[in-house]
Amino acid sequence: MARFVRWTALTAAAALLVTGVTGCSGGSSDGGEGGGETSGTGPSSASSVGPTTPLPTSLTAQKLDWGRCKGTADSPEPGGAWQCATLKAPLDWTKPESRTIDLALIRAEATGGDRIGSLLFNFGGPGGSGVSTLPWYASSTAELGKRYDLVSWDPRGVGASQGVRCRSDQQIEAAESVDSTPDTPAEERAYFRDAAAFGKGCQKSAGTLMAHVSTTDTARDMDLMRQVLGDPRMQYFGVSYGTELGGVYAHLFPKTVGRLVLDAVVDPSADSAGHAENQIRGFQRALDNYLESTGEDAKDGTRKIVDLLRRIDAEPLSTSSGRKLTETLALTGLLYPLYSETSWPRLTSALEAAGQGDGTELLALADEYNDRDASGHYLTGSHSQRVISCLDEKQRPTIEETKKLLPRFKKISPVFGPMLGWDTAGWCHDWPVAGQYDTPEVSAPGAAPILLVGNTGDPATPYEGTRRMADELGRDVGVTTTWNGEGHGAYGKGSSCVDSTVNAYLLQGSVPKDGKVCS
Repeated sequence: MARFVRWTALTAAAALLVTGVTGCSGGSSDGGEGGGETSGTGPSSASSVGPTTPLPTSLTAQKLDWGRCKGTADSPEPGGAWQCATLKAPLDWTKPESRTIDLALIRAEATGGDRIGSLLFNFGGPGGSGVSTLPWYASSTAELGKRYDLVSWDPRGVGASQGVRCRSDQQIEAAESVDSTPDTPAEERAYFRDAAAFGKGCQKSAGTLMAHVSTTDTARDMDLMRQVLGDPRMQYFGVSYGTELGGVYAHLFPKTVGRLVLDAVVDPSADSAGHAENQIRGFQRALDNYLESTGEDAKDGTRKIVDLLRRIDAEPLSTSSGRKLTETLALTGLLYPLYSETSWPRLTSALEAAGQGDGTELLALADEYNDRDASGHYLTGSHSQRVISCLDEKQRPTIEETKKLLPRFKKISPVFGPMLGWDTAGWCHDWPVAGQYDTPEVSAPGAAPILLVGNTGDPATPYEGTRRMADELGRDVGVTTTWNGEGHGAYGKGSSCVDSTVNAYLLQGSVPKDGKVCS
């Protein structure tokens, strides 16, 4: 099985649109972590590394050997001005002087004068590769690249940073036949057997790393990067899940927060069932907007899609490749274009073809979302996503608890509710490693103002999460800007108001009035 909805902003959008430095000598030089880890619901990993605990100079004084980036089978060489390097970070942040792991970094140096420093990007997931995504995304950040070194990385357990692969290509394709909305006891047993098998495959691949890939671990990696890059404060641009990561960083290191932009904001107050409900609402809202854009009544259009999915569940559709379009794949193909309004015409065409018995176009959309190429090879971002999120999330809803949620979820969205409902129980079912918290702690008293950008039409990170993140960050910290748009994320999506607001904040330190609206 694969999780139905990712908090991945730009890896999804990208496929839709195309498809030596001496560091500081100690720990956090400005006082380190003032947020504390006192909450019973917040991050607990590596809590013994406190504000008075200096990191070994073998970490903070390491020199990055920037050089030409090498391509891989999954990621072509970016060329141009892009440089790559490897950062060493502790495997276990409670033992910073023990074993280290390698983290892959990429950068493009500032092209103009009056350099500010490094601007670190995380593009979501969790499990998104910054090394492969930043060169594509840089076309949206030309102004920022004049005064910032643009920097990103593959977080631990992702891509070139000891990326986890839980299944072979053949096993992934075979699992696509598992019904993600089981209707019978036999289908339920198959669903949960598949979930447990996935966890065992991840454990075999990741080994000891599996217990050290949390969001908290990665936030600490970020502060090590800041020190090694020579920046007194963190300048950061986080998208989708990257907003949660940014919030956790701000909690741990409020005194080193510089200019942080959080775009497509995750609701930090929601548990696993809460996130499912948020996304069910978000994707149904986006589907309604799509249907209305075609001139169709949203309720009538939704009913027709439910009828189509029911027929596909009973008899999967044929495709030009010879593979079958199952209900699960059809749902994935339906969801994927909702990430970007520019892809709505593709959805129209795919639904029309499916209505006539041809599943080829919906399958192609599902394959793009699932990172499957024409040869049948799958990328592993979704594997990393699951390993990270199941280490973060403490909740493990039972089958009985999930069945109680299903009627409410189905009422919110008869299209997306059933699959996302079952996903709350299946995602971390029988997981080999315990989760760490109910909800992430992001309170950051004393931090500099953090810019939060919310999109009212965002399906994957619904707009309501923007205000909730602002509330959780604390008074005078979270500053919101709203875009009345469509799709996932706001910056670089065609709003000059959003782009100029973000650029002014990052380049001049100009903090907009809280509650600014871009239409």
